[in-house]
Amino acid sequence: MRTIKIVSDSASDILTLEDMDFAYSPMKIITAEREFTDDRQIDVEEMVAFLDHYKGQSKSSCPNTADWLEAFGEADDIFCVTITSGLSGSYNSACTAKKLYEEQHPGSRVLVVDSLSAGPEISLLIYRLAESVRAGLTYEEICENIHAYQKNTGLIFMLKSLKNFANNGRVSPIVAKLVGIAGICIVGRASDEGTLDPAHKCRGEARALDTLLSELEKFGLRTGKVSIGHCQNLSAAQQLKNMIETKFHQVQVEIHQLRGLCSFYAEKGGVLVGFEKM
Repeated sequence: MRTIKIVSDSASDILTLEDMDFAYSPMKIITAEREFTDDRQIDVEEMVAFLDHYKGQSKSSCPNTADWLEAFGEADDIFCVTITSGLSGSYNSACTAKKLYEEQHPGSRVLVVDSLSAGPEISLLIYRLAESVRAGLTYEEICENIHAYQKNTGLIFMLKSLKNFANNGRVSPIVAKLVGIAGICIVGRASDEGTLDPAHKCRGEARALDTLLSELEKFGLRTGKVSIGHCQNLSAAQQLKNMIETKFHQVQVEIHQLRGLCSFYAEKGGVLVGFEKM
């Protein structure tokens, strides 16, 4: 019987899978003063507080090829999901590890999926992989299933700060400062190319949540699953959950706290929403 393993980088926010061989490869958040490894020991609140006051450059660092090979272990069939290649080199490193692993383990197979997303959408992909494995599907069937499923998932986000994006050179510091001072929330989505696409500037959280709900409907939410990840903003996550359940009666919504890498990008008050377009 072939052994099966599911693997991701820490942008999935998943530490374990029930009844499933699973491993994650930690990403890192790096500054000139401190470095945070996104593993079980990370203190996310401490990291967020530090970055909130830190004025220097900050960046994330992805797993290298050796890290991925360690996470792959010794399984026959491996299903690996990474953070979007539009934000990180994690996917490319995983692809290099796939090639080496298959060369070193003749007969083994590794599927590497570029999520084109982060956080809650990655977790939806991983849970679907786990369901497919439990259902006894073949490797080829699982590959076909996950690629089809990925076409019917999406990610919407609300950000209250762009400070870290500015510190690692992804947005203008002037734009980031305006968002922080004016009480503006940015609402956007993960594009089909895997970039984060800011679409709306909303004054205040209430308007931003209304916009999030409208965007979820616009991009196909009707039934199915929704995964809400938040960075120290449980009240907004719960409010959005109530709004979704009121509007879409057949939707299953879960809430979780974002871990290190996703909190680095979402920042304090940020909310990421993965959803099925069903």
